[in-house]
Amino acid sequence: MRWRFSMNGIWLARTRAILSAGVRSLSYGAALVFALATATVGTESIVEARYTAPVERYGHFALGRPHEYARLSATTNSGRKLALQLPQEEVFEDLAPRLIQLAPGEPVSILAIVSRRDDGSRLVIIRLDADGLAIDAQSAAVGTQNRWLNPVGVADLDGDGRAEIAAVITPHIGGTLKVYRKKGGNLEEIDALAGFSNHVYGTTELALSAPVAIAGRMRLLVPDATRLQLRIIALEAGRLVEIGRCALSAAVTGPMEQISPGRVSVGLVSGRQALKPEDCLR
Repeated sequence: MRWRFSMNGIWLARTRAILSAGVRSLSYGAALVFALATATVGTESIVEARYTAPVERYGHFALGRPHEYARLSATTNSGRKLALQLPQEEVFEDLAPRLIQLAPGEPVSILAIVSRRDDGSRLVIIRLDADGLAIDAQSAAVGTQNRWLNPVGVADLDGDGRAEIAAVITPHIGGTLKVYRKKGGNLEEIDALAGFSNHVYGTTELALSAPVAIAGRMRLLVPDATRLQLRIIALEAGRLVEIGRCALSAAVTGPMEQISPGRVSVGLVSGRQALKPEDCLR
């Protein structure tokens, strides 16, 4: 299946948005893709990435076995095969690497989750350079072993032409939504807001939340800590602000799908519920 770039800030998707079937629709290790715009033409670029070499040296398995890996493998549009091997104390604790583009015209890079013994998970951006794959930027780690995070998405949340990266930190135990901006070799935290969960421990479904265009602006649509409401979050003047909530008939357990402009369908334990987020604004 072919990947294509989406302009809506949710995903660089294949044929139909990944959200329509959730992460289960991918073969294990195939790349998820978040982005804003089309890839730079005429330069070498990463076109596919996957995790390889499953290991059990960390042993958290927030996503079930075998989803801890020692190596990330990638292919470029020129046919180069590349790999990044982690040191013994680290693993990729993730289903699939995500190809991202933080601004139009910038090279495609890879967003991954790396977990390290003693301080848990962090977000890592991996770039292509002349020597192969290299870590370009990373967030601060959660700070405790066996503490994980789940990305929400990559989107331009403040309208400045550059994308931010959103993730829920510890979604199983009082999750905190954090938004990051790349600055040099760091993913700097812009702001944080408590009371979220976008993952059920032990499952492989990661698409319980997403950036969504609402009234012409990119917003974050993320379940609350009970997963019984969807909170609509804006980034305004560098602060995360809740601007609405959508009530749900049961807990979110399945993927979020954009079914038409302005409408999403959410997977619940009882089935699917369609809603219009704009109707939930305060």
